[in-house]
Amino acid sequence: MQKLNHIDNGKEFDWGLASKDYAKYRDIYPAEFYRKLVDLGLCIKGQFVLDLGTGVLPRNMYPFGAKFVGVDISENQIKQAIELSKSSGLDIDYIVASAETFDFPDKTFDVVTACQCFMYFDKAVALPKIHRVLKENGHFVLLFMAWLPFEDEIAKTSEDMVLKYNPAWTGGRLKRYELETPKWLGDLFQVANASTFDIKVPFTRETWHGRMKACRGIGASSLSKEKIAAWEKEHKSYMKTLPETFHILHYATVLDLQAK
Repeated sequence: MQKLNHIDNGKEFDWGLASKDYAKYRDIYPAEFYRKLVDLGLCIKGQFVLDLGTGVLPRNMYPFGAKFVGVDISENQIKQAIELSKSSGLDIDYIVASAETFDFPDKTFDVVTACQCFMYFDKAVALPKIHRVLKENGHFVLLFMAWLPFEDEIAKTSEDMVLKYNPAWTGGRLKRYELETPKWLGDLFQVANASTFDIKVPFTRETWHGRMKACRGIGASSLSKEKIAAWEKEHKSYMKTLPETFHILHYATVLDLQAK
């Protein structure tokens, strides 16, 4: 279990609890999301990439030719990543470690990526380590994609149900925001590229229910089994009122930082 004061009001969570649902339902980023990296000349053939908080990025970027190492604090997450990679014949290395404890030689990687996980890092510890393992002028890329509950009715209704059972959850209520130069860059990094864009992500009733169950507010939370079952029953009833297929509006950001 992890516990961070700025996440879910200090309530414990553990992504390892949601690993199976995460593996099945969180691989939802469309091709255009990954294409943004390729267009920036990142995660391509000839590059060595470290993916922190490893999820779906190494597997989806694999065809572009980069060599990946995936790192995650959760042993269950790493286990799922290894199984999915092997079943697809992908040569990707994985290590159980956090963004604060990974250990690689200096100037090892061309690119370090962090998709949907930077908010969990202790910046004071992780950023110098990331800078140290990057090659000269290497890139640290932060990627994020989230639904917009104030612009998408389905997203809002599902989000409201999560908050009903887990009011401490702080992963919702996202609004559009402009990417600004972070105050924490210091003398380590400079902004090379920044972009924001909308994506309409396709879902079925089953895959959207699975996506919501695999969020931190339900599957990775410290909620009791009874509460999770009650949420699941109510949310599945709501799913029956929807068309079999639909799209959910998401907002995506890519912040490309270059090492100084």
